Amino acid sequence: MYILLAEDDKKLGKLLSYLLEKEGFTVDWVVNGEDAYHHAISTEYDLILLDWMLPGMEGIEVCRRLREDQYDGAILMLTAKDELDNRVMGLDAGADDYLVKPFEFEELFARIRALLRRKDKPIVRDTITAGALTLDRNNHILMKNGREIPLTSREFRLMELFMVNPGQVLPRDLILDRIWGIDGEVNSNTLDAYIRLLRKKIEDRDEHRYLKNVRGVGYRLEP
Repeated sequence: MYILLAEDDKKLGKLLSYLLEKEGFTVDWVVNGEDAYHHAISTEYDLILLDWMLPGMEGIEVCRRLREDQYDGAILMLTAKDELDNRVMGLDAGADDYLVKPFEFEELFARIRALLRRKDKPIVRDTITAGALTLDRNNHILMKNGREIPLTSREFRLMELFMVNPGQVLPRDLILDRIWGIDGEVNSNTLDAYIRLLRKKIEDRDEHRYLKNVRGVGYRLEP
């Protein structure tokens, strides 16, 4: 099994590398966010151990960018931030699991084994249907009446958010948080631009509007 360890604490990184290799893993160890990101997209790892507070690019941003690039490997976030909001932020960024420092190494290895077992499970087709729209979450494909509609990674995530909440009004702040993150440097104008792009792709002139604006609140999907 091949693990990428991203940890800038030299003492902890050296110890973790030693213990992981003793457990039979092959380990690549990096100490900053940029190296973590570039290693992850250029090498096939079974799991990434990702420290939150990395220099250059924080671990949570590395995680978010990898998921935006459709990276589907297991990511275990390591952090001293133990508040609930931080845990939610880490999971929303795409981490599969979250372990607070200081931790017992036995717990770390147990969580690694659990994530690797999950990785070995057969893939079950995961689709969502809303009216004539079908979203294939395994293959990141949107279909309308059997015709594939090309979407960017961000557009796909936006459609996924609407399609798992059909008919429900989603406030602008919630959409911006889920799709761009709390720290995303975007505003409502960016969201409106994406909605216009999606409408052009999924709506025909003679049919009803799928993505409806709820004035002063946000948007909802009407299948």
